[in-house]
Amino acid sequence: MKTLKKLAVGIFAGLTFNQAMACASCGCSLSTDWQGQGMTSSQGWHLDLRHDLVNQNQMRSGTGTAAISSATEQELYTRNHYTSVGLDYNWNETWGIQLQLPYIDRDHATNGEDGSTWSASHTQSLGDIKLVMRYAGLEDDSIGLQFGLKLPTGSFTQNFASGNLAGTVLDRSLQPGSGTTDAILGVYKTGSLSQNWDYFSQAVAQLPLNSRDDYKPGNALNLNLGFRYMGLESVTPQLQLNARVSAKDSGSQATPDDSGGQTLYLSPGVSVPVNDKLKLYGFVQLPVYQNLNGYQLAPTYTASVGLQLAF
Repeated sequence: MKTLKKLAVGIFAGLTFNQAMACASCGCSLSTDWQGQGMTSSQGWHLDLRHDLVNQNQMRSGTGTAAISSATEQELYTRNHYTSVGLDYNWNETWGIQLQLPYIDRDHATNGEDGSTWSASHTQSLGDIKLVMRYAGLEDDSIGLQFGLKLPTGSFTQNFASGNLAGTVLDRSLQPGSGTTDAILGVYKTGSLSQNWDYFSQAVAQLPLNSRDDYKPGNALNLNLGFRYMGLESVTPQLQLNARVSAKDSGSQATPDDSGGQTLYLSPGVSVPVNDKLKLYGFVQLPVYQNLNGYQLAPTYTASVGLQLAF
């Protein structure tokens, strides 16, 4: 049992909670670290490659949907493709570090203030890098800590490409980077419910330490609870509950009235071992509850696929 707990901790220990998405509405709290994306407890290097599709095509306000107004400027859609590379190194079963590098491909459109014109952008750029340490040595290795930084490596000065706003700067929430340095603090616990059922729980806070050019994203807290069934040889089914609470953005370049909120998602998924070194995984994230400030675009679902390689 002790060996299984150590393995579970190592598998879950990598921190990759969708690094490119800062909004409350985009379904960004999925954790694929535990089994599908997780780094094994073996010493050495591990590589993770993950792709997330987030199509924000539903306007919401509060707990319900909202019509897109023809009289005021309002976002029409934001289609996101996030490709992230995670490079992980374990010194031993207790200590490890992970570097996360995101690439963002995003299409966005908004209507004009008179309702008769619209503007669009297409972003293809590297985002903000994360560097996260972990310690997995508490309570017989079933409890671990995570701590690190999100660095301001992504651009925050990109412009609209077409329409009446062509050449003007995109909203800061649509930029590849926030421009801020954020602290990352997390705690997690893993365990077994029975011979074939395991679980994990996780809380991760991301706290901006500064503002940049009159913009500061709101503090955010992700809460995850997951279960997996280990009774099958060729596939490992999983089910997660992912909650996110985020405060409003601040600064003259922010839109605080249309940022922040609370979301809860149900996320079924599977992990498939190809061999001892390679694993494939896939998840679908479905909204259960959304309470968003102001007017925000939200997805009806998100999809994530990836692979993890130990070498």
